[in-house]
Amino acid sequence: MKPVLVILAVGLSPSMVSEHTPNLRKLAARGGQRALTTISPAVTCSVQSTLLSGEMPNKHGAVGNGWYDRERAEIGFWKQSNHLVGGEKIWETAQRLDADYTCAKMFWWYNMYSTANWSATPRPQYPADGRKIPDHYTYPSDLHDELDDKFGQFPLFSFWGPKADITSSRWISDATVHVMKTRQPNLTLTYLPHLDYNLQRLGPDLSHPRIQKDLQELDELCGELIEAADSQGADTIIVSEYGITSVTDAIHINRHLRRAGLLSVRQESGMEQLDAGASCAFAVADHQLAHVYVNQPARFEEVRQLLLNVEGIESVVAGNERASLGLDHDRSGDLIATSNADRWFSYYYWLDADKAPDYSRTVDIHRKPGYDPVELFVDPDIKIPMLKVASILGARKLGFSRLMDVISPSATELVKGSHGRVTDSEDDGPLVISSNAAVLPEGAMHATDFKAFVLAHQFEAVALNGVA
Repeated sequence: MKPVLVILAVGLSPSMVSEHTPNLRKLAARGGQRALTTISPAVTCSVQSTLLSGEMPNKHGAVGNGWYDRERAEIGFWKQSNHLVGGEKIWETAQRLDADYTCAKMFWWYNMYSTANWSATPRPQYPADGRKIPDHYTYPSDLHDELDDKFGQFPLFSFWGPKADITSSRWISDATVHVMKTRQPNLTLTYLPHLDYNLQRLGPDLSHPRIQKDLQELDELCGELIEAADSQGADTIIVSEYGITSVTDAIHINRHLRRAGLLSVRQESGMEQLDAGASCAFAVADHQLAHVYVNQPARFEEVRQLLLNVEGIESVVAGNERASLGLDHDRSGDLIATSNADRWFSYYYWLDADKAPDYSRTVDIHRKPGYDPVELFVDPDIKIPMLKVASILGARKLGFSRLMDVISPSATELVKGSHGRVTDSEDDGPLVISSNAAVLPEGAMHATDFKAFVLAHQFEAVALNGVA
């Protein structure tokens, strides 16, 4: 069986494979490149789950990067248990065809308690004193210390936040090559998030020197990974989940709902907290898509009409119509709003900045009831950011509790790129590149076909009938 390496290059679009990416161009010339027809929402957790299972969100259940748990009346983002995702994954299908088949899943999401033979994923430590210590979780557990001993502490603060850069992708790439050499899995899945950061900060401006440098840095890592795959006689596949388009500003969907008397908050120490269980309606904002949950069915039409009249919202899908997006699932909102191509949804619900919750000024992906790309920026009003960060860290070392409040909860205009809405042009959307031209389709590939596509690199097509 021929081994396969799958590199998920976040945010990579056909238009970006250029003179700045010689290794990607060589791979495409060796095999081929196709556009990937992605799903809605075109966000990390949903698309990755579709790529691995071959199912739409209404089957695998990952309806976004987060959703509302109706029984617990809580919003949860970036959960990590693989038990949350339905459907048979690529390696599980392969293991039914060959019991000796092995898989290494390096930093793809929902990576805790998966059935992959080896896995690693970001997992900070959260001591009781409020600190966040960079770390990662692995299976088997001894792989954790092996990777730390060889590559140092996982650079969590370069994985997300204002300091996010190539450092985290470098660590993941090096760890992946190490696992390939020492374990020799039949399938290796790795994840390079680097390109996504500045595409959101600066927008997809391919003439920008920083974006060009990002493409060059990504290409260098891909070149090293391709070389490692070639040394093992493996095929290499490059895939991306979504394309990023230019945006102007956010739609504050929850503020519209609040002003209409539909969203409720509760006061905690002078700060307002979204009270989802007590609200008639609220939105879970996730890039360019928002799940809107309506707790009082009698006001459903009122909520729908309000959203239809919000400037910047392109469409509102209700009830059974959600099936058209593959989002007719119990976890989905009762209404699903999609923004215009040049807008995105904020989670913000407060009307008075002085009452904003304390987490709004921090990088806190689990506490916030929605995705917040402003976490990629330091508050522009902070004169000397490094001095403030140093003073906070110094106070913490002395035993004082200090909030790392370096994010602006009002600077949504800083965000220049977003995703979640399927792009209008294939050139701006995601892609697939394979070193094996024989298994590439003639035209664009749908995300639900990616699972069978990977298996076709390793098994005779006839063996997949009724299996993939």
